Amino acid sequence: MAKTAPSRHPDAPWLAVVLAAVCTGLHIWDLPAAIPFIRDELSVTLLQAGALLGITQAAGMLGGLAVALLAELIGERRCLLAGLALVSLGSAWGAVSWSVPSLMMSRMIEGGGSLLVVVTGPGLIRINTAIGWWGAFTGVATFAGLTASALILQAAPWRLLWWVMTALTLMPVPLILARVPRDQTRGAAGAATAARRVGVTVRSPKPWIAGLIFACYTIQWMTVVGFLPTIYTGSGLTGCWPGMLSAVVGGVSVIGSIGAAPLLQRGIPARALLIGGFAAMAVTSLLTFAIHWASLPAGLIVEVACVSAFSLLGGAIPATLFRIAVDLAPPAGSAPAVIGLMQQIFNTGSVVGPALAAWLATCTGGWQSTWWMTCTFAALGSLLSLYLAGSRRGQVNTSGATACHTEEISKIC
Repeated sequence: MAKTAPSRHPDAPWLAVVLAAVCTGLHIWDLPAAIPFIRDELSVTLLQAGALLGITQAAGMLGGLAVALLAELIGERRCLLAGLALVSLGSAWGAVSWSVPSLMMSRMIEGGGSLLVVVTGPGLIRINTAIGWWGAFTGVATFAGLTASALILQAAPWRLLWWVMTALTLMPVPLILARVPRDQTRGAAGAATAARRVGVTVRSPKPWIAGLIFACYTIQWMTVVGFLPTIYTGSGLTGCWPGMLSAVVGGVSVIGSIGAAPLLQRGIPARALLIGGFAAMAVTSLLTFAIHWASLPAGLIVEVACVSAFSLLGGAIPATLFRIAVDLAPPAGSAPAVIGLMQQIFNTGSVVGPALAAWLATCTGGWQSTWWMTCTFAALGSLLSLYLAGSRRGQVNTSGATACHTEEISKIC
């Protein structure tokens, strides 16, 4: 196979990869603003709505390691392109779905395609400064998806929104074909090596712990941001305001994600950013949900400020975890396998979180109990961050060599 000529624009490859991730992320965040319309048209219950929010993460919950092995076998670029194709197919299926099971299946297909993109993306990014943007792609997709859906749904049915998202997902394909280097061909020996590397990674405890930490974040963030349009609609907001305010809340997480990279570069320990992020999420979610702001003067403004702080300060957590993920791979291990394992674990949180919050809201008659869940998982995430830091200090003491061998990537010790 002839080698691809190097790009004249060294930033183009990672820009194409991040754009692909943003486009797939739009398919998660086109749903929240559409839930009231879908509930009316298809008679969807609140619990089913929670399942729809989380079902896109089901593929990641089950197949993260399988995708990592596939990327090792056929190449990350091919997986990226296949992921975009699957997401578009699932979105088109959703646009013509007339029942809840069919819509659920379309969301699962979208989730499978998104998993292919998210697991392979970090390995295609070769510029360290781009990792902050990779960690921020969820926030960018959240802002863009919620804003676009809030505006489009004022003038068009939700099915047209699904068709728009189908077309948008295919936009990065020409850029990827032109700028991202082609994959190397792997033979039978390469397949055996790939399987061995994935096996070594799975037997290491640190990727599992990092995945649990990530799950403690996604359970909170996906639940709160995903249900915000529904919460605001129930509070009496009309028109595009529920979606627009939710877009702002989701979008500010970009600031936290991008801001984490220079802090790590300056030597701030990763555990400080993780624990600090979880502490901030606990406090701000308590303020958001434990107080009945609607009964107070200017209460909505204060409530939006609290939940925005929840999203902004918590945004440092995913960027930090993506930043240290490469360093968590054991010797002879696989970085895609670390990402894939983390995806499986934290996507479980993305599925469980909205369903758990919907169950709590149904049992208690409102969203005021949401802080019980967010504070619980914030405390668990902080404890796991301490444990991960302690395990790495133990590695330093037993080996006589620093575990943080790539200081620029990981300062968790």
